[in-house]
Order: sequence, then structure tokens, then C-alpha cells
Amino acid sequence: MRKVLGLLVLLCLAKFSVAQHSLIAIIKDADSKEPLTGASVQLAGSKAGVASNVNGIAILDNIPTGEAKIVFSHTGYEEHTETIKFPRPVDTLIVLLEHEGEEMEEVVVQSTRSTRTIQNIPTRVELIGGEELEEKGNMKPGDIRMMLNESTGIQTQQVSATSANSSIRIQGLDGRYTQILKDGFPLYAGFSGGLGLLQTPPLDLKQVEVIKGSGSTLYGGGAIAGLVNLISLKPTEDRDLRFLVNGTSAGGLDVNGFYGQKFKKVGVTLFASRNSSKPYDPSNTGFTAIPKTERYVFNPKLFFYFTPKTTMNIGVNTVWENRTGGDIQYIKGKEDNVHSYFEKNKSNRVSTQFSLDHQFNENSSITVKNSVNNFNRVITIPGYVFDGKQWSTYSEIAYNKNGNKMDWVGGINYYSDAFTEYPKDNFSKRNYTQNTIGGFVQNTWQAAKWLQTEAGLRGDYIVDYGFVLLPRVSALFKITPKFSSRIGGGLGYKTPTIFTEETERIQFRSVLPINADLNELEKSYGVNLDFNYRIKLFDAVGVSVNQLFFYTRINNPLLLQNAGVNTYQLVNGDGLVDTKGWETNLKLTYGDFKLFVGYTFTDARLEQGGIKKTNPLTAKHRLNNVLMYELEDSWKIGLEGYYYSKQTLNDSKTGKSYWTCGFMAEKIWEHFSLFVNFENFTDTRQTRFDTIYTGTVTNPVFRDIYAPLDGFVVNGGIKLKL
Repeated sequence: MRKVLGLLVLLCLAKFSVAQHSLIAIIKDADSKEPLTGASVQLAGSKAGVASNVNGIAILDNIPTGEAKIVFSHTGYEEHTETIKFPRPVDTLIVLLEHEGEEMEEVVVQSTRSTRTIQNIPTRVELIGGEELEEKGNMKPGDIRMMLNESTGIQTQQVSATSANSSIRIQGLDGRYTQILKDGFPLYAGFSGGLGLLQTPPLDLKQVEVIKGSGSTLYGGGAIAGLVNLISLKPTEDRDLRFLVNGTSAGGLDVNGFYGQKFKKVGVTLFASRNSSKPYDPSNTGFTAIPKTERYVFNPKLFFYFTPKTTMNIGVNTVWENRTGGDIQYIKGKEDNVHSYFEKNKSNRVSTQFSLDHQFNENSSITVKNSVNNFNRVITIPGYVFDGKQWSTYSEIAYNKNGNKMDWVGGINYYSDAFTEYPKDNFSKRNYTQNTIGGFVQNTWQAAKWLQTEAGLRGDYIVDYGFVLLPRVSALFKITPKFSSRIGGGLGYKTPTIFTEETERIQFRSVLPINADLNELEKSYGVNLDFNYRIKLFDAVGVSVNQLFFYTRINNPLLLQNAGVNTYQLVNGDGLVDTKGWETNLKLTYGDFKLFVGYTFTDARLEQGGIKKTNPLTAKHRLNNVLMYELEDSWKIGLEGYYYSKQTLNDSKTGKSYWTCGFMAEKIWEHFSLFVNFENFTDTRQTRFDTIYTGTVTNPVFRDIYAPLDGFVVNGGIKLKL
């Protein structure tokens, strides 16, 4: 009997050992390698399943002999399936789960010159990528003002009531404190700054990178409020040929074309556009809300792939534009003694770009860059002409060394800016020459799985102004796979010129030249702190929240003051400008729907001679709302609403708060799409609730522009991809 019972026990044990097996797995985040708590491990085709513990460990039992499919999943991550044959060695299986729906995970940010992806960079970088660029391009194909203005914490400031000249403000600071780059080259500064945003169509851009706060280490001291880097498209082996034709109810017409292709040893990109608008006055004030404009842009670029390790590119950016605003009767050829005011801007730009890259090995490379920029502009108003030419150059040599845990970049550069005026009167010439030589080094270090740091140091010698040392640090804390935080800060400076928002408003008339013996550098320091959290609710709703706090202080800011009868002078004030506040960004996704909500609180103040006042033309409260429905390769539909609170004006009055709303739709086919955009369909205009000038029609004195002037405008067109 004992023998029979023993035999039965052995048979049961043998059957159990053959039929049932176990799997030990550790589930981790693919990027941070942190263990994931609560990850699901499921045997496909059965109810057998288990969740991972706080260490990411899961033990799945009762797996039958043979081939089995094991499904690993976690909220906010892509599902992963492993096919495993049992029995198998008793080894622990490591499973790495990728984040779900994170298109930006593989994007390498170029502005920081690191090989790390956007999620792993200590410096806070906001990316405007391909799809968003296309959507904003549908709304304003002729320039990038709207694309930037509809971002949280950024405000496009119109500085001419009749010609629409604009600058960009980040976190309440004047436009001169933001550095605008094209592929890392500082092409839009000084004299050309007032028209840079208006003369840059977005069709040939791959992405736009925005760094808020001091970004001086790599690009110089001008990035006090932040920098905007416009990244151009590069050629691919597949032909990229696209066209865009757009018309507006206000008389605008945009015709843009782009071609790019890479061959064996050579690549080419070519962008060309013609953008025009008729004089438009929806409010019957008699002055143009949209000026008469005709602009041509032609940007060819050649790429040479000498070897897999050595590449070179040479490009040219060109712009020719005539822009005339003012009395609409004058512009239409019906001028008389009363209708005689005008503002003409005739400008052209030719800039070259050269870049040579050589990779010594997988981890080290050297880059040599050079650009030359020539900008000519003639401003004409009744009784006055401002005629000038700007030559600027930028040269750089930089060495990069990248490793698994540490990246280094260091180099030297030289920047020159020379302005020559051709006066038509006896007023003092505003000519100047500024030369700056600098050296920089930056280190990015993965100190731990949860900590990455970035530290940079720059030293600049500015002829006539001396030596400046600019340290900068930032850190990224990956507290959990869903929660992270960044903190960073640094110093900056701005070299004085006569080209500011205040002087642009008066066409630089009667503004005395800058004097290096009287003027000094504007110096700043600033800090940013942000928190990021993302989660998926009910396995259907994606939630992403970013909370940013910022502070920037500029000592001895350059201010425009009266220097006599009808004469002005820029002087360094005995005081400071500081701006502080926060930005809140919320993104919700559900199926094909996306909702973006952004709120900005900005407290920007000017302290002069012990007296504090609000920095003009800064909305303390700003709200951005965008709802998108996108059916891939079929439809895009968007609804927008933007709120601006009251703004203090330069005449000590207060502008009214207002809302603007827009609606866009695009129907997409394989090779073409049709789009329509109802911009500002609430017809919000400053002329509906406030005035834009005082005095007479013949001799107007224009007030600050803080709200739209063009009102409700419909545009639509066709995009071709061949």
C-alpha cells in the first residue's frame, strides 16, 4: 500500500512540474530605469495575472509548458508583449516600458548642443514641433508672430500702429532682451530686430526651440529674457516638395514653396515665398490696421556629405520688402493737404550661413561656424527719413565630447555689429561699432538616475565696455517616472544700442547716439523653477501639467528720456527692472481630442529713483485655451480663446482687458489639404473700445498698441505635398 501511495505522489508532482512554471520579472521605465510599481503582468488568453511591487518585481505563477505570451502594461506606458518558451532557466527578466504617446521623446534639442533628448535635458526647453508649426502656419503663413504670441509666457508687442512692426516679449521683458537665432546664428538683432518676426515665414522650419530665462552660456549675453532658435528643415533621401497658397479677407496673399532632397554626397533645400497685403482699415479710423506690403524671400542651402564623419553646409537667407502704412487715402493715391501721413519701410537682408562638422569618433566632434548679415532699412515719414545699414558677423569654433553620463562643449566665438547711418538732416549720426570675443564651456552630467545637471561658464570681452563673466547652472530631478522638476539660473548682459521698442515707436527720430563713456552694459540675473507631472486616468485620459515659477532682475536698465526740446537720449537708469510670476500649462488628451490650457501671471516692475511702477505693456493675467480634434491623415479642427488683462500704457493710462477667439479646420488628403481659419471671429479691436492716436489726421501722435487692430479676418488656402 505504501508503494502505491508513493507512486501516486510522485506522479502528481511530476505532472505539476511539467504543467506549471513561474516567471520572475522586473518592470522599469525605459528612460529613467526606475522600477514601476503596479505594472500589470498578464498571461495572454487566460485570467492569470499579477501586479509588480514597490521594487517593480512581479512573479507570475501557473504558466503551462510550451510557448506563452506574457503582456506587460502600465498606465501611461506602451503595452509590451514577450513570447517565452517554458520551461526556461530561472533568470529574472528585465522589461523596459516606453512612455505612451510621447512623440517628443526622441527629439534632440539643438539649442543646448547636447546629445540628450528633450526629456533628459536639465535646461527647460519648450519645443514647437512639426504638427503645431503646420497648424500655426495655416493661421498666419506669412510670418511667425502668431506662432510665438500664442505660447504661454510670450507676448508679441506691436510697436507701430500703422506698419505693424513688432517685437517679442518673454515674461514681461522688452523685446531687446530676447535673442532670436536661425539655426544657432544670431541674425535678428539691433537695427533688424523690429522686422525679424515679420519677415520669417514658417514653411521651411522643422521646429522652434524656446528657452525662457538667461541662456547666455552658448550664445552670448543678449539672452536675458530668453532665446528663440528657429531650426530649418534638412534634406532627406525622400524628396520633400511642398507648396502653400493662402488668401485673406483683408487682401493678403501668401505663396510659399519648399524643396529638399539628399543625394549621395550632396543635399539641397530651397525655400521661396511671396507675401503681400493690401492696405486694410476695418475700423474706419482712416489709418491702416494692416499696411500695404510686398515681400520676397529666397533661401537656398547646400549640404555636402564628404564622408560619414565630415559634413558641411552653406546657405543664404534673403529678404526684400516694401511696407507702407499710414493714412489709407494717401496709400490709395488720394492724398491731399489733410490726408498726407504715411510711414514707409523699405528693407532688404542678405545673410550667409556656413557650418563645417567633423566627427573624430563616436564621442567627439568639432564644429566651425560663420555667418555674415547685411541689413538695409529706410524709414520715411512726413518731414523725416531714417536711412541706415547694419553689418554683423558671427564666427565660432566649438568642440563637443559626449559620453553616456557626461557631455562637454567648449569653444570661442567672435561677434561684430556695425551700424552706419546716412542722415538727410544735420542731426548727430548714430553710427557705432561693437566687437565681442568670448569663450564658453558647458558640462551636462548624469550624476544619478534621478539627477542630471548642467553647468556653464562664459567670458566675454566687449570692446569699450570691458570683460563680463557669466555663470549658469541648472538641474533636472526625476523624482518618479511621472513627476520631475527643473531649476536653473544665470547671469546675462545687454550691450546698449539706440534700437529699442521705445525708439522704434518714434522711428528713432531725434534720439541721440549711444556714448560708451556715458552708457554701460545692462546686467541681469534670473532663476526658473518648474514641476512636471503626467498621468493617465481611466486608461483613456492623458493628463500633463507643467508649473513654472520665474524671476529676472535687470540692473541699470536703458531708458529713453528727454534730453532737451524734441530731443531724446537713452540713459542707464538709477534703478532696476524685475519681473516675476508663474506659468501653468495643462494638457488633456482623450482619443482624438486635445485640450491645452495655459495661464501666465506676470508682475513686471520698473524702479527708477526710488519710485516703483508697473512696466508698461505687460498683461498681468494671460489665459490661453486651445481645443483640437485631429483624425490622423483626415481632419484637423481647432478652437482657440485668449484672454489679456488690463495693461499699463506709456501715457500712464490703462488699456482695457479683452478676449480673442479663433476657429480653424483642415481637410487632409494624401498629397494635398484645404484649410480655413476664422481669426478673431469676435472682432476684438482696440479701436472698438479705445483710441490709437491723438492729434489730427495730418499730424497724428500714436498711442501704445495693446490689442489687435485688424479684427475679424478669414483666411484659407491649399497645401500641396508632392
